[in-house]
Amino acid sequence: MEGSFFFTRTATVTTLGPTMVTSMVTTTLSLSAYRLPAWKRGMDLVLGGMLLILSSPLFVLCWAAVRLTSAGPALHWSERVGKDNRLFRMPKFRTMRVNTPQVATHLLQQPGRYLTPIGGLLRRTSLDELPQLVSVWSGDLSLVGPRPALFNQNDLVALRTHQGVHRLVPGITGWAQVNGRDELEIPLKVRFDAEYMAAQSLPLDLKIIALTLWRVLKAEGVQH
Repeated sequence: MEGSFFFTRTATVTTLGPTMVTSMVTTTLSLSAYRLPAWKRGMDLVLGGMLLILSSPLFVLCWAAVRLTSAGPALHWSERVGKDNRLFRMPKFRTMRVNTPQVATHLLQQPGRYLTPIGGLLRRTSLDELPQLVSVWSGDLSLVGPRPALFNQNDLVALRTHQGVHRLVPGITGWAQVNGRDELEIPLKVRFDAEYMAAQSLPLDLKIIALTLWRVLKAEGVQH
């Protein structure tokens, strides 16, 4: 999607608090001139490094638990679509049995039967995502951004490319995740991704991280 393409996006930003406060931000972007904010890589390195250090005991425990409760490696590496639609390998703690079909979970017939003994727990608590902090350091991921599509999710990739979202570095969490996570249909998910691209800022990223932690504690938005 090269060339001088313009679009206008109205972004809805919801703040934390006892009541829901919503502000509307309308931004027109030239996608051909789009550049990632300078502060974003610095936040990924500093905050991501701190989270990696603080979570290292959990990392070791999860690694051991996966190896002890099911046959196969502790980590599962999947082909994902990154910035500018480049493929990269993304790690997660393995929550599914070896030889599970490489498709989105909601496309599996009876996905529960593919889960490892602790797979459901790792998914509900999002502990399976911990290894992705290493991908943040390598630059394949950001802490906040659209969740990376699987290599074969052509409908999601096509919609994101049409909206220009493919220019963003994908993230461990994102605006779509705090607005529904697994519950969202693809068109709505891409709409949230585009809203984030138009309104992204350091305060918004920090807010999304805080909302993510809150949703993880409540185990909201996880279907399997």
